[in-house]
Amino acid sequence: MKFDPPLTQAVLLKRYKRFLMDVRLSDGEVITIHCPNTGSMKNCVVEESSCWFSWSDNPRRKLPGTIEITTTHQGYLAGVNTARPNQLVREALQSGQIKELGGYHTLKSEVKYGEEKSRIDLLLENDDQRCFVEVKNVTLETENGVIAFPDAVTSRGTKHLRELMAAVGQGHRAVLFFCVQHSGAKKVTAAADIDPLYASTLRQAITAGVEVLAYGCMLSPTEISLNNRIDFSLDV
Repeated sequence: MKFDPPLTQAVLLKRYKRFLMDVRLSDGEVITIHCPNTGSMKNCVVEESSCWFSWSDNPRRKLPGTIEITTTHQGYLAGVNTARPNQLVREALQSGQIKELGGYHTLKSEVKYGEEKSRIDLLLENDDQRCFVEVKNVTLETENGVIAFPDAVTSRGTKHLRELMAAVGQGHRAVLFFCVQHSGAKKVTAAADIDPLYASTLRQAITAGVEVLAYGCMLSPTEISLNNRIDFSLDV
C-alpha cells in the first residue's frame, strides 16, 4: 500500500473522545485529525512523539487528516489505522505473498456468514473449498519484542472466534490472521491479562482446528506492506 502523496509528519499531542487526535505540524500549527481506532491504543500514544498522517481531499469530511503511524513507548513504529489491515492482507494475497493461503481462485471481502450475523473479512474459494479469514490489527507491545492482541476487552473478537470454530465444524477452513503493524515485533501472543475470555476462547479455537497466522509489516511514510511471517504462541 503506497501513499501518494507521502504521509505528513507531525508531533502527537493527545488522543481524546476515542476518534480525535491533536497534532502539531512542522510550522507549529495545531490541528485535529481523525483517529480510526476503537481500541485503547495502549503504548501507541506517546505525547510529544513523532507521528504520520494521511490527507483526504473529500470535501464531505470534517477532518481531512487521518492518523496512520505513531511512535510507541519503546521508540518503534505502530500502524494504528485499523482500516488498513484488511487492505494489506488482500494486497498480499493478490500478489501471492502469503504462501499459506495460496491456491484459491476467488477472493471476496465482507461476506455475511455465521449464526451470529457476522461478516468475514476475507473469503477465499475454490470450486469445492472455502477458507474464512478474520484479520486483526496487532500493535500492543509488551516486552522483548512480544506484541499482543487485543489491547482492550473485545466481545466482538470473541464472537468472531466462535464463528470461525463453527465454520471449521461445517468442514471449512478458518484462519485468524494477525496483521502486526509494529516495527519491533518478534512474536505474537494473546493479551490474557487484558481479555482472559478472548485468550481462553482462542485456545479453544486452535484446538478446534482454527489456524493462526501472523505477519509483520514494513512501515514508512511512503508505504505500508506485509513482509515476514512472525511466530505466534499462546504460551509466552
